Amino acid sequence: MSNSMADNIIGIYQRHAGVFEQKRSTTLFEQPWLERFLSLLPNNGRILDIGCGNGMPIADYFIRQGFQVTGVDSSQPMIDRCLQRFPEQCWAVADMRSLALADKFDGLIAWDSFFHLTREDQRQMFNIFRQHAQSKAALMFTSGTSNGEAIGTLEGEALYHASLAPEEYRQLLQEQGFQVVSMVAEDPDCGGRTVWLTQLGE
Repeated sequence: MSNSMADNIIGIYQRHAGVFEQKRSTTLFEQPWLERFLSLLPNNGRILDIGCGNGMPIADYFIRQGFQVTGVDSSQPMIDRCLQRFPEQCWAVADMRSLALADKFDGLIAWDSFFHLTREDQRQMFNIFRQHAQSKAALMFTSGTSNGEAIGTLEGEALYHASLAPEEYRQLLQEQGFQVVSMVAEDPDCGGRTVWLTQLGE
């Protein structure tokens, strides 16, 4: 059941890209975390936004701060919106689970996207993160608080989420050379999100 729900995520965001845009807050409540993330990057660094959605408001914020963004999302309608808004940046339709860009970035972010994967797919993502990371690259992502699955809704359709235990995330990060810079569970200043900010070693 959970795998079929997870497989439906791409279709949901293709069908409801317009509704998502209407409902997605653009108040930048995420800004304190985005600033911490950018503080780990070189000036004018290159960012890979994994599950970039329509580019608002996060990619937009990075671009306005002078960073170069490459955004990938599995939803063509989302990428179409990115291309319309920010034609000078790089955008591509891609499934993060099979991402292989043959390029490395100064920062990687998977904000409110990575947690739509099954737990097994999440485990496999850490190698993909590492393959796209320059030395000392920052990696930031959101997760759940404990090992398990949760189902939300978007326009009446089941919206799958999953999480590993914090201890397993720490182990997977360590195995790939990422050190945890900051982790806050259910951050009250960020809409209750659990946020991981990490950095790759030398």
